[in-house]
Amino acid sequence: MAQTAKQPAVKQQPAPVVPPPPAEEKPAPYDAQFTRLAEVLGSIQYLRTLCGAPTSDWRQSMQQLLDADTANEPKRRERLTAAFNRGYRSFAAVHTSCTDAARTAEERYRAEGATLATEIAARFGN
Repeated sequence: MAQTAKQPAVKQQPAPVVPPPPAEEKPAPYDAQFTRLAEVLGSIQYLRTLCGAPTSDWRQSMQQLLDADTANEPKRRERLTAAFNRGYRSFAAVHTSCTDAARTAEERYRAEGATLATEIAARFGN
């Protein structure tokens, strides 16, 4: 009888540890208004800089809002940052110099931003 050679035992590798996917970020009930506010702040930042208006730093205001509201929500933070940038770029693409139309747009956006901020705070503030 022929002897069969022993096959070496196959060592099983432990299954790699795969971290669970990040929890899906649930939108805040005021995300639509907050997204619009981010766009408005971006627009105001561009227009006030363009027209040389004395400006508080609208970019810094947006940063403070993001820090307070999206600390542990990177995707939401990205969406809101993109909204700010979209607002900034939308006017940068159209207005290259300060005109009456740019000043009027800035005034209207400041009024809209104030209304949005008041509504968000009144409806969803704690």
